[in-house]
Amino acid sequence: MEVMTDQRFRKTIKYLRALIIISLIGFSVMLIFFLGVLGYAKILGAPPLAVPQSTLFFASDGTLIGESNSGQKRYWVPFDKISPDLVNATLSVEDKSFYEHHGFDYKRIAGAIIADIKAFAKVQGASTITQQYARNLFLEHDKTWKRKLHEAFYTIRLEMNYSKKEILEGYLNTIYYGHGAYGIQAASQFFYGKDASELTLAEATMIAGVPKGPSYYSPLASEENAKKRQAIILNTMVSNGYIDKKLAEETKDIPLTLIGEHPDSQVEIAPYFQDAVRNALKNQLKLDDRTIALGGLKVYTTLDPKQQEIAERKVQEQIASESEIQVGLVAMDPKNGHVRAMVGGRNYEESNFNRAVQAIRQPGSTIKPLLYYAALNQGFTPASTMRSELTTFQFDEGRDTYTPHNFNNKYAEGEITLAQAIAVSDNIFAIKTHLFLGAETLINTVKEFGISTKMDKVPSLALGTSGVRIIEMANAYSMFANGGHNVQPTLITKVEDYNGNVIFKHKNEANKVLDPAKAYVMTEMLTGMFDPRLNGYATVTGNSLVKQITRPYAGKSGSTETDSWMVGFSPQLVTAVWIGYDAGKPITLVAEKSYTKNIWAQFMEEALAGKPVKAFKPPKDGVVGVYVNPENGKLATKDCPVRRFTYFVIGTEPTEYCTDHLKHKDHDPKEDHHENKKDPWYKRIFKW
Repeated sequence: MEVMTDQRFRKTIKYLRALIIISLIGFSVMLIFFLGVLGYAKILGAPPLAVPQSTLFFASDGTLIGESNSGQKRYWVPFDKISPDLVNATLSVEDKSFYEHHGFDYKRIAGAIIADIKAFAKVQGASTITQQYARNLFLEHDKTWKRKLHEAFYTIRLEMNYSKKEILEGYLNTIYYGHGAYGIQAASQFFYGKDASELTLAEATMIAGVPKGPSYYSPLASEENAKKRQAIILNTMVSNGYIDKKLAEETKDIPLTLIGEHPDSQVEIAPYFQDAVRNALKNQLKLDDRTIALGGLKVYTTLDPKQQEIAERKVQEQIASESEIQVGLVAMDPKNGHVRAMVGGRNYEESNFNRAVQAIRQPGSTIKPLLYYAALNQGFTPASTMRSELTTFQFDEGRDTYTPHNFNNKYAEGEITLAQAIAVSDNIFAIKTHLFLGAETLINTVKEFGISTKMDKVPSLALGTSGVRIIEMANAYSMFANGGHNVQPTLITKVEDYNGNVIFKHKNEANKVLDPAKAYVMTEMLTGMFDPRLNGYATVTGNSLVKQITRPYAGKSGSTETDSWMVGFSPQLVTAVWIGYDAGKPITLVAEKSYTKNIWAQFMEEALAGKPVKAFKPPKDGVVGVYVNPENGKLATKDCPVRRFTYFVIGTEPTEYCTDHLKHKDHDPKEDHHENKKDPWYKRIFKW
């Protein structure tokens, strides 16, 4: 019996030793595996915390004008912009040991397992905030073992690479609160119409209970369930030492006002402009569609909300509601190219085609200032004269002819000056100038003015028969307004990512392209459309607007059978307006032909109301102003019935005096010229 006992003892020792060895091996394998997981997690580094978020668009004054709309509202706010009561309420109900554990609460896991075993079902969760955050960031919400293992691995990576504050901030910015609201900022705005930093204790404890079951605990779904959940959260805050019992009881009885609406749920401000901004983000900044829609970007734009509202209102006021005619408008600051207002059509919901930037339409006579600038480069002056009469032009060695017509078939039947030709929009003068310079000259000039559309090498090009974009015409005229500098139409000033890092900042680059003296002379000639002293065989084209305007403007109107234009500017603002039918139907009604001028004048007047009245300031060098007789372009005398102060490039001003109206044969007209020069330029320019 003793031998048998000894053998059994030895066998037991053998088994025990084997068990210990196997246990040590198993423990070692597990330790190696665990260290391997930690090492692999460390090698992979910090996982990205980017989640889909709404991209926000801001006006030039910082007001929110719109956001990307994917059916979800997602905004990111820093931890210090979240109500401490909301933070404490969330920690109490979701993970009271958050600051003590390293991603996994083993005591809570054990308790959940025991509870599930007792109930023979899964009745209690044990996920920590870090685990929930990992699931929200990287995983689907299925209940497979594979997903749970991935969740555990991402939890380790988060805890190894981010601080508790960063994890909690991320969690609160990604958790779903129902009603399409992801993150506490979106939820706070939806439920209470306020920022997350402004939540009271009552509001915070109510909203903190929603994520457990948004369709069940949302106060908008069931006030009774929401109040019960709020009471549980307040009690846990008492037990965790965040508040006392008296405050908890008082808070339970506080009535709450619920909004239940997302701010800016519909795009109402400048929808065509916002589309143009998205297009610029894609084509100029090379951002992909997903980043633009869900990247949480903050896009700061050049839009002036006041001017945008004026533009949209003037379009609605001026165009008859029953008319099918369409409109495009672009207003921009000529100094830097910032687009202040944009109207791409009469109704965005009916048609999102942006005529301001996409449509290519015939500019008519608004192309003439570009032609005449080229003429100034070839020796023309405001006093240059040509005959205005019905003319048939022959070209292509006589094989083809072209007979342009003036409006209403009116002609001077004599000589007129360039200044008067542009004021009354004489087509014969324009064609003669175009053919004299050569067709290539205007084609090259429009490129110099930033117009990219193809120009046809035909005589009618001088009358605007080749299509252009509205935004390009506004930009071209801005070069006259700013003294000859090339500025690009600008929609975006700055873009930030969801973390507030600046990923794009616009740099104002204004390169001098035009001769400042000639640009100013051209600008002064463009004021002529509003000056009745240039009336001749026809009235100046802006005659109907003279009583509407209260400050100096320069501009040019234009029309073809299917298009009507008005492009004009002050020193502070340039605006291009077009109206026409999308299908190219002729504009036949007289009222429709007046839309562009009236919209332009009323918009400019109201948009500039309250701003200083500024005249066009001549450059320091290169120009000289003299009084001329607008009928013949000669130096005016006191006897001339009409005298107009006109600027010329130095050395090109007229030297011959008008003698058509002299009352005294012995009168020396040079005395008038000297007297003219006594007045300073600003008095002479305002005499009319």
